[in-house]
Amino acid sequence: MIVGLVLCPCGLLLTLTGTLAPNWRQVSLIPDQPLDFILEQGIWDMCRELQSSHDRRCGQADELGYFEQIPVRVAQGLMPTSLVVTLLGLVVAALGVRCWQKEPRHLLAGVSGLVLLLSGLLSLVPTSWYTHELWALPATAGSKLVVGYSLVLSYLGSCLEILGGLALALSFHHCCKERRAPKLPPSPVLGAGPCSTTGAYHSPWDVLADERDGRHWRSTLPCDSDL
Repeated sequence: MIVGLVLCPCGLLLTLTGTLAPNWRQVSLIPDQPLDFILEQGIWDMCRELQSSHDRRCGQADELGYFEQIPVRVAQGLMPTSLVVTLLGLVVAALGVRCWQKEPRHLLAGVSGLVLLLSGLLSLVPTSWYTHELWALPATAGSKLVVGYSLVLSYLGSCLEILGGLALALSFHHCCKERRAPKLPPSPVLGAGPCSTTGAYHSPWDVLADERDGRHWRSTLPCDSDL
């Protein structure tokens, strides 16, 4: 549960950064442009930057129909959906793990693991598809195409959410084990002594027998007080 509660929020932050940052693909060495000119393309915006002067401008016009491509449109729909599902899964996980209580709700924690696993898959699908179509998306002829950091962060965030969801889903094992375990009635107290209390352990043997007969000075069996 601790592993899931650590990995999933980290995956959420990485996925959120990858969704909002406009750097899924970098286009450089564009003809009729300076050598240090770089065009950064995301799923929502395009930015141009001159590395020599650090002049960066976003909101560039989509002249080649980049945003109309199916991988980009799918990413625009699934990435925000993944973020919403991740938030829902974290809320359910907090209610299931119940760090403020002694005993967690294993069934609810397992359900949250499945929800977080689904959210990781929802973000992994568009990032994988975009990577597969990276060099097929519209770009100026003769330019150089490179994977952007936003795509890498989205990949890492998806993997962390999947691992965290699987870790939380292991709570189902504990829940099923509790259901299969037989419910035994509480054992009765097997004696009463001057230092015994209700629910304490009581030895069925006469542990003081060797001391009472006077032949042995020390008993080989543990006394109740020792236990």
